[in-house]
Amino acid sequence: CFSLFSQLGGCGILGVGIWLAVTQGNFATLSSSFPSLSAANLLIVTGTFIMIIGFVGCIGAIKENKCLLLSFFIMLLIIFLLELTVVILFFVYTDKIDKYAQRDLKKGLHLYGTDGNIGLTNAWSIIQTDFRCCGVSNYTDWFEVYNTTRVPDSCCLEFSENCGLHSPGTWWKAPCYETVKVWLQENLLAVGIFGLCTAMVQV
Repeated sequence: CFSLFSQLGGCGILGVGIWLAVTQGNFATLSSSFPSLSAANLLIVTGTFIMIIGFVGCIGAIKENKCLLLSFFIMLLIIFLLELTVVILFFVYTDKIDKYAQRDLKKGLHLYGTDGNIGLTNAWSIIQTDFRCCGVSNYTDWFEVYNTTRVPDSCCLEFSENCGLHSPGTWWKAPCYETVKVWLQENLLAVGIFGLCTAMVQV
């Protein structure tokens, strides 16, 4: 039953990923160095892995096949060890990750609004609107992109067409990187509980 539910869950995640890919393009692609690292692609890959693992476990349990059950155990063990490694590396290299992420995000700003980067454009527009922020470090990050004193319209306190051409007094002042980081830290408990529950289920 556990394996069957895992497989069904994987199918659901895969379906959401495919839907996002079809309807929203490369939604939530913020990195210029890793353009394939989008919400849709992550969901598709995650859903596929969960579905395969659930299928192997389900068939192995039904058939009582030792080879399939061993494969199921090995796959879960590898995923668990990878998760543990990622968490440890994240905490050890937090400062370096921060610097690299900010540099990569600023580099990605130059792709905003360009052909073939609808995902990145949509992601920045949503983040700046929802989190009431502008730019990676501040709104001046956009000056380098446009080579003039302007920002995207999603940076405006009150949205209107070409409002990004107005004075800085009409734009959000908060830096997006720090704002999103604070939001993640505030929700770290929920993320930690989810991660712990996932690890316990795997064990």
